[in-house]
Amino acid sequence: VLCAALIIAIICWLIFDTAKQGSHQLISFGGLVMYVLLMFIFSKYPTRVAWRPVFSGIGVQFILGLLILRTKVGFDVFNWLGIQTQTFLEYSDTGAKFVFGEKYMDHFFAFKVLPIVVFFSTVMSMLYHIGFMQWLVGKVGWIMEIFMGTTPVESLVAAGNIFVGQTESPLLVRPYLPYITKSELHAVMTAGFSTIAGSVLGAYISFGVSASHLLTASVMSAPASLAASKLFWPETEKPTVTLSGLQVAKGESKNLLEAASQGASTSILLVANIAVNLISFLALLAFLDSALSWVGSLFDYPQLNFENICAYVFMPLSFMMGVDWEDSFIVGGLLGYKTFFNEFVAYERLSQLIHNREKGGSMYINGVKQYMTVRSEVIATYALCGFANFGSLGLVIGGLTSIAPSKKKEIAGGAFRAMIAGTVACFMTACVAGMLTVPGLEVPCHILLGSAFNSTDFPANSTELVECCQQLFT
Repeated sequence: VLCAALIIAIICWLIFDTAKQGSHQLISFGGLVMYVLLMFIFSKYPTRVAWRPVFSGIGVQFILGLLILRTKVGFDVFNWLGIQTQTFLEYSDTGAKFVFGEKYMDHFFAFKVLPIVVFFSTVMSMLYHIGFMQWLVGKVGWIMEIFMGTTPVESLVAAGNIFVGQTESPLLVRPYLPYITKSELHAVMTAGFSTIAGSVLGAYISFGVSASHLLTASVMSAPASLAASKLFWPETEKPTVTLSGLQVAKGESKNLLEAASQGASTSILLVANIAVNLISFLALLAFLDSALSWVGSLFDYPQLNFENICAYVFMPLSFMMGVDWEDSFIVGGLLGYKTFFNEFVAYERLSQLIHNREKGGSMYINGVKQYMTVRSEVIATYALCGFANFGSLGLVIGGLTSIAPSKKKEIAGGAFRAMIAGTVACFMTACVAGMLTVPGLEVPCHILLGSAFNSTDFPANSTELVECCQQLFT
């Protein structure tokens, strides 16, 4: 009854809001419905779906988004948190400057971005030692369990994934992993695929991606992961781990200084993995683009590359999230980078598009769009905010198998479905963000109109140009 009332309330709100803001929100809502239906159609046990976790998860996600994106207090709080997080992470520059010298910014990614990962890992380890992270994760997990009706293990892991990575969060419930059901195991893996770790959050922020939107996406994707998981692999067994017997694992360090040292040392493998994966993936991407361009030139289409192929595949999915049709091709390419390579490559490309828009140059050069609308950037930020890619697939299988070897067969059998569920959870979060994001003027009018008059490539019918003219003549 509560779920039905919540759905009716959301639909009524959407009708009135769409009448006020425009039809963009309606497309995002249609996309959300489409993703839920697709997950139901391809569910492991469609007749056994318990709808309470599904609708409660979407409802919690919507309420969180409404509070953060539409209320002044919520927006100001998360905007302030984003600014403070960005400021706090900049303290890593002191260590980077000392180790690498005054010109450390000349090698931006290696000496600016990666030290942020080291610094954040150190801080998280210290917070675990004093018990703050265990307390915070426990409270968030308890709230999700009460509102969504999910089990303690999957609720706790989903809450943990807001702050830590997909291989670290299962350690919170390590003693109980051998005893969880297949559906719970699927939920644990899905939660990891649909969120990002706090340690890499700072890296994405350093690219120029909005800190407040990244923080919001991390929070909203936690309930979305449980909703998607319970829809894609419903519970058919009786869970044995109860709330009364559940205890969160504690850190192993003896004092705060040791915790800081362990956190820094632990980040070595993470930093190395990020660096070598980017080197190999970008090199592989360059090779693929060159090979595809050669093949395309045989058919008089030398522009053929990996991004174009992915753009055509993911274009309908990005449009149904609420991305402008003109931008859906670009966002489709970003989704391809994220799925087949990793989110680092995708966010790096997104940051280039953001910088192009902020410079206010020509929107089109030789028929190629150089940047997107702010609304499309926001939706893309949410859609990319997760570890759902083929590289992480092997990481999850290896990591969970080492923790719970008795579940090796179930882990290998359910990991791919969990990756799909995690991807859809990110898309659902993007749809909710699309429903709640208010369209606005993307580029200052004087820059936009100057580009329009000075460039033959600038489209006279663009949305931004129309908005500028409306502002001038109304």
